[in-house]
Amino acid sequence: MHFGEHIRELRESKELLQRQLAASLEIDTPMFSKIERGDRRAKREQVLILAELLEADVNDLLTAWLADQVHDLVKDEEVAAAALQSVIDELKKDKK
Repeated sequence: MHFGEHIRELRESKELLQRQLAASLEIDTPMFSKIERGDRRAKREQVLILAELLEADVNDLLTAWLADQVHDLVKDEEVAAAALQSVIDELKKDKK
């Protein structure tokens, strides 16, 4: 699930309006709407605030947010899967 879709589902389950969350993020409602639609990317700091406001797992939101960014970066590359696997291998080495 994309970050924006996840945020929308959480917001709707809490019966919150876009304008309420937008105000808490100090952005206007149209900007928040673009984040939900995936037309704009939230900043990392905004993801942390949203996790708190929506009482959501911060790691889940950060994962969805980062996955969207990575996807946008590699989606048109023929070797995207191989590159991502290389990154996974490097991350595993870094953990050791």
